[in-house]
Amino acid sequence: MSTRKYLAVRPVRNGKGIVALRGFRRGATVCRIRGRIVSADTVWGYWQRGNTRRGENCFRFDADRYLDPEGEIGAYANHACNPNTGIVKDARGLKLVALRSIPAGEEITHDYSTLLGADDVWTMKCNCGNAGCRRVVRNVAKMPGTLLRRYRRLGVIPEFILSTCG
Repeated sequence: MSTRKYLAVRPVRNGKGIVALRGFRRGATVCRIRGRIVSADTVWGYWQRGNTRRGENCFRFDADRYLDPEGEIGAYANHACNPNTGIVKDARGLKLVALRSIPAGEEITHDYSTLLGADDVWTMKCNCGNAGCRRVVRNVAKMPGTLLRRYRRLGVIPEFILSTCG
């Protein structure tokens, strides 16, 4: 699937984001998150060199590595506390999967907390505007129990993240 046909980077509530150019049914793959696999030290280096945004855009890929989507559409994947997609890891890498039907014109969002293990200390003030906004994005161990159970049922928290919870 070519993301150029189905997705675009457009102005959204919080700067630029990914917008659906056509509808997606629940369970559909919205897109693959492409990029370069880098070490945690590389991501930390982005922050130390003042490239905070690049560091924050990286997706945790496994226990010790991250996917850096710099130059790819995934760099514009924004957070929402009530997202319309979730991150799923499969044999080919990371992908965004629709958690519900998504109409054309809607911003594609996912919950950053699903990729933050209990060992992650990064937090972010949330400005998603969703009903039930948690106000602060924190790691998976700080997620409300009902939400954690829902995400587990949907399969959008990778096993390596769940394993950090003990």
